[in-house]
Amino acid sequence: MRKIALLFFLLVIFQNSLHAQEVSFAKLDSLFLILEENDRWMGSFSMSHDGKEIYKKSIGYADIANEIPNHKNTKFRVGSISKMFTSVLVFMAAEDGLLTLSDTIEVYFPDVPNAEKITIGNLLNHRSGIFNFTSNPLYLQWSTQPKTREELIEIISETESVFEPNSKAEYSNSNYVLLTFILEDTFKKSYADLVSERIVNPLKLPNTYLGGKTDISTNESYSYKFTDTWKKESETNMSIPLGAGAMVSTPSDLNMFITGLFAEKLISQKSLDQMKTITDGYGKGIFQMPFYDKKGFGHNGGIDGFTSMLGYLPEDQLAFSVTSNGSRINNNDIVIAALSSYFNKPFELPSFQTITVKPEMLKYYVGTYASNDISLKITISHNENGLMAQATGQPSFPLEATAKDTFEFQQAGVRLEFDAENSTMVLKQAGKVYNYTKE
Repeated sequence: MRKIALLFFLLVIFQNSLHAQEVSFAKLDSLFLILEENDRWMGSFSMSHDGKEIYKKSIGYADIANEIPNHKNTKFRVGSISKMFTSVLVFMAAEDGLLTLSDTIEVYFPDVPNAEKITIGNLLNHRSGIFNFTSNPLYLQWSTQPKTREELIEIISETESVFEPNSKAEYSNSNYVLLTFILEDTFKKSYADLVSERIVNPLKLPNTYLGGKTDISTNESYSYKFTDTWKKESETNMSIPLGAGAMVSTPSDLNMFITGLFAEKLISQKSLDQMKTITDGYGKGIFQMPFYDKKGFGHNGGIDGFTSMLGYLPEDQLAFSVTSNGSRINNNDIVIAALSSYFNKPFELPSFQTITVKPEMLKYYVGTYASNDISLKITISHNENGLMAQATGQPSFPLEATAKDTFEFQQAGVRLEFDAENSTMVLKQAGKVYNYTKE
């Protein structure tokens, strides 16, 4: 029996070793070279198998003005990936018998609309009906200024419920800010200390913590938005997003975090199964991330000019993460390329070909477009740099001409095809097509 077991063990090692030898990341290297040469993306990427890092790449600058490059230890704000940390802490509190997911929140926040109907579980999987305070049009006017707990609760409480609790799901950062306060009340410690003591220290994550004002001298990075050149973004004050989006980390650390999570080093398998249960597209602090026939789990993030993505394929013990401080493409394209390289699947390298449109021709595309297919209106304008687009209630974004009457915003995978003569426009994104007409 021992010989058979040993033979099986050696066979597994051999197969894993053989697979590792067969993986070629040469094409992935070419992708990052193209991104760098075309000034399309700045950031870091890492992939690990069975807890061991097998690929990493950093390009661009943490600080453009002082020409400080991104490198393997450069730390980025990871936005909503923070919600995974918060969810883990909530399940830890439940396992410690300090709370249950069925507890309602009126004891913590009596002024929040429907608090007596909203459970901690509803906060975790975005079924609370609480308005997402970052969607308020006035949010960007005060997001760079510090806010107290009392101020944040007041801001969250002043808007009526968007829907009846647990009747459906809708993403809301408010949920995880409130969970931050529940955790602090439950454990009698700050969120920063909880993350450090319960997650960072046990997993030995050297570059992960609750962020503050960016400090380049400690390997943190600034973020940038591209117009005609990269321009430094303003900084959200981290007293605001807290457990909804204030964590700082590196791709290597993020991979260790999610690998440790799925190895039951943080919470039990029973709790992890609850976390992974998807209802109306939402888990409890986690999303599904499919790749071909494989089922992955993870979370995306975005704050200021930072974007991020963290995922794990349990059957393959494969973790991957992207952190960017400036992007003109969709991070998902990088992940698809990386996973395709690992699993020997085909993928295309981008060309980033654009065409020049005479400024006097841009006026024919300008206007506000409405659709019967979707309630979102899109306003097209132009400035000295070209066309700009803005969807209702969202920031404006630049468009690049990639073909006659065709413009793209590659960071979000948006493609707009115009028919100026008939005053129509077609929006294509994520495989879906929406028809628009100029008002």
